[in-house]
Amino acid sequence: MNARLIPAMLVIAGAPLLAQTPASAPATQTHASDIGFTYTLPTSWEVVDAKPTLPTVKDEVAKNATSEDEKKGIACVQIGLTARHGDPASVVVVVALPFDCFGQTMTEKDLPGFASGASEGLKNNFDLSGPTYGTYSLGTHPMWVERATGVPKTNAAVKYTMETVCSVLKKAAVCWMAMAADEDGLRAFERGMVTLDGEAPAVLVPATAFDKRP
Repeated sequence: MNARLIPAMLVIAGAPLLAQTPASAPATQTHASDIGFTYTLPTSWEVVDAKPTLPTVKDEVAKNATSEDEKKGIACVQIGLTARHGDPASVVVVVALPFDCFGQTMTEKDLPGFASGASEGLKNNFDLSGPTYGTYSLGTHPMWVERATGVPKTNAAVKYTMETVCSVLKKAAVCWMAMAADEDGLRAFERGMVTLDGEAPAVLVPATAFDKRP
């Protein structure tokens, strides 16, 4: 996989973290994706419609692409879910790179490189500090997690906990990303239940997630 593509994909993922417009439809408790996963948030979270801005973000990122593979990857990235809760808002975004669209598959050995690009994408909108990392497994799926403190470049008076969890599924590479304004927001993100490729439901980020460092 083109190394430059990894940060580009996560730039696309990071942009909706600053979105503040709730969708007209109420949030559903469980989000199901046809690429092989479900993810559950409390029903008090509102779904944010990021689709109207996604083409513009992709166009801006694609301007810096240096290869056809990179441009194709940018075009293939999907925002599976964007949701928010509270004031100031905690925000969760799920981003995926479907392999059938991209034309390449990823394996466990590709996960660290793909996942570590998350902070590079977020740095376009946030100043990050104090990152910590962990690895764990949910069923047969390897998981990679990063947590850091994030301060928006547009408002230095606000501080968030930024957390990114990534995995490789059969059909796609997927990252769950959180901008948590408080402990409740972080807890809702981490304790959200996921199913991956039809396996048994599990908490997205277990208490032991940071016990094993990559």
